[in-house]
Amino acid sequence: MSWYRRTKLVLDSVRRNLNPKILPSRINPTGSSNPSPKFSGFSSIEVGLRSWTNTNRVAHNPFPSQAKRSYYVDRYQVRHFKPRGPRKWLQNPKAVWTVVLLGSGALITLYFGNLETVPYTKRTHFVLLSKSMEKRIGESQFEQIKKTYKGKVLPAIHPESIRVRLIAKDVIDALQRGLSHEHVWSDLGYGSMDSTARGSDRGVKEVGMALSEDGQETLSGMRWSKDDQILDDKWIQESRKKDSKGESAHLEGINWEVIVVNEPMVNAFCLPAGKIVVFTGLLDHFKSDAEVATVIGHEVGHAVARHVAEGITKNLWFAILQLVLYQFVMPDLVNTMSALFLRLPFSRKMEIEADYIGLLLLASAGYDPRIAPKVYEKLGKLGGDVALGEYLSTHPSGKKRSQLLAQANVMEEALMIYREVQSGRGIEGFL
Repeated sequence: MSWYRRTKLVLDSVRRNLNPKILPSRINPTGSSNPSPKFSGFSSIEVGLRSWTNTNRVAHNPFPSQAKRSYYVDRYQVRHFKPRGPRKWLQNPKAVWTVVLLGSGALITLYFGNLETVPYTKRTHFVLLSKSMEKRIGESQFEQIKKTYKGKVLPAIHPESIRVRLIAKDVIDALQRGLSHEHVWSDLGYGSMDSTARGSDRGVKEVGMALSEDGQETLSGMRWSKDDQILDDKWIQESRKKDSKGESAHLEGINWEVIVVNEPMVNAFCLPAGKIVVFTGLLDHFKSDAEVATVIGHEVGHAVARHVAEGITKNLWFAILQLVLYQFVMPDLVNTMSALFLRLPFSRKMEIEADYIGLLLLASAGYDPRIAPKVYEKLGKLGGDVALGEYLSTHPSGKKRSQLLAQANVMEEALMIYREVQSGRGIEGFL
């Protein structure tokens, strides 16, 4: 009788599937849902079997409420899931060494590929900014300055403009002789707001001034600590003895321009593209041509040494270091320490290097270099030097700059150049 019971169970199951309460409804094209008037027993059985099969499949899913995961089953019927996220290459020693070697090679190539030698001092420095970009920055800043001081720029035919242009021309010509390269040098022009107003370059050059005996005695009595020196005799001698050739490609084909701005501030500067700006406040305090030439030579020294480009590169490294320190130290403290121990000392070193280059340019232009220490001492008094101000300023004190130039062996070199120029022989290629 067992076959009878099995047959009865099958018929009862079919009868339950044929019950209209569990039959699916057919959707009309109009969107309403009504029971279908016609159906067959085979289709109802098929629906019931399909529902029963799907229910069994879901029951065997080990993760019914989670997203599908990719895994494989080993011979022991153990499921192994693939790890999420990128592959941890740090666990692979070969990959780590490959990255380290490639990164080190790229950094070494970048560093040595951007090393340059400063003319005159022969100091090697790392500069990322290209020469063309540096020139564009200088030209853009020069145009902005002319717009800022519109109406205050003296015309090219003004006596002060002519005087400053002639002095600047002497310094630029000395730079050309000192570098002793066959550059394409353009005539020094006046960057006036009125391009049609061009003054004549003819004029009378003032006789070079030398320090009096009293002034020399005053300088000889000065003393300073060698611990505070940024540029000393040893540094000068070692740098001058190097055989490396100073790079001056950034000075090729440069268009030198100079303007005089009618402002009382005692200041002057030279932008990377050879754009010189002098304020009348400087001319009011320094009456002689030698004094003005000292300041202009110093500013041209910044352009020769590419201090602007080097400063941009150094500021980039300083900013990266600050970002790292921000994770461990208060930002205000990091900014203060960065300024005191990185940015300001670097700026002061650049100023003294420009003093040295400017002194050689001054002597090569035919001006007595012994006037330079007196000029810097006077500038310090005008700027109001204080005891601790030097460590909080971008410039060294005027007294310290005067002492370095007066007592360092570089003064003897500058005097030798000056005597050669005065004797009519001159020095070409003295680098």
